[in-house]
Parts: sequence; C-alpha cells; structure tokens
Amino acid sequence: MDKHYPKSSDPRPKRRRSKDNPYEIYSIGAQTDQPHYYIAFTDSTGVRQELEIDESLFDVLDRFELDDLSFLNEVDNHYERSELTEASLNARAFELPETVEETVMQRDENERLHRAIAMLPEKQRKRLTLYYFRGLTYAQIAEKEGCTIMPVKCSIDTAIENLKKFLS
Repeated sequence: MDKHYPKSSDPRPKRRRSKDNPYEIYSIGAQTDQPHYYIAFTDSTGVRQELEIDESLFDVLDRFELDDLSFLNEVDNHYERSELTEASLNARAFELPETVEETVMQRDENERLHRAIAMLPEKQRKRLTLYYFRGLTYAQIAEKEGCTIMPVKCSIDTAIENLKKFLS
C-alpha cells in the first residue's frame, strides 16, 4: 500500500483523536462493491505500517474511536470546567498576573514619578499632565492656553528632560 493513501476516498469525517491513540483507521472504496479497510500505525522502529483488515475489525476499531471521542468531549465539557482553580486559570492566561514583588516595584516607580512631576514648574507640570494623562494633543493644549504649538512642545520636552534628571 502506498504511504500516501487517498484520504478523500474515506467517507468518514476526520475525527480528533486522543494523543495516546497509536493507530489510524481508514477505508478505500467504501461506496463500492469491494471496500477495503486499513489500519495504519508507526512501529517501534519508526516505520509506518499499513495493514488491510476485515470489515468486522474495522467496525470494532471505529466504535472504539467514537467512544474515545465521546470521552474526550466529556472531559472537555465537564471535568475541565469543574477544575477551574486559580492555578489552572493562570496557566491559560494570555498574560500572567504580576507577582507581589512586581506590583510593589511598579507602585514605587509610580510614586517616584509622581514626586518628580510635582517638582516640575507649574506650566510644565500642567502641560505634561494634559498631554500624557489626559491624552490631549499639542494643538489642543495650545488652543486651550491661547498660544501656539511650539511653546507647548518645548515645555513638554523640557519637562521630560527634567524628569529624567530627577529620576536618575
């Protein structure tokens, strides 16, 4: 038998299988007078083996696959949901939660930043706050203060330089 058998001739839909299932069954010519049934597996030497089997054995293996699939679905739908613990949810998380140390360090950095911002001259502090914390553009800040964009940009750039000095 060719190692690349025609999958399209098997009328059964493709099924997911347990990772522990070492074999695959398929049929060729199931809609004809002479159907052929096969089992394929990889032997202990790593060579793929394909053997023709009779219809009764094929039916038994097919029933076993359906039972196995039913069990996999039951595990997915019932057992897994009953074991939703903090650890299992964290294992699935896209982004892991911060540790206590990371939270404390982040809080300390935020406090240092706020103290440094408080040390800025009032105009720099106000413009920096509007730009970074309120999300206003240079043009919106300039319009609000009745000036051009350039002094706003220079003031914010100077504030950033001052913050770098304070924080280093």
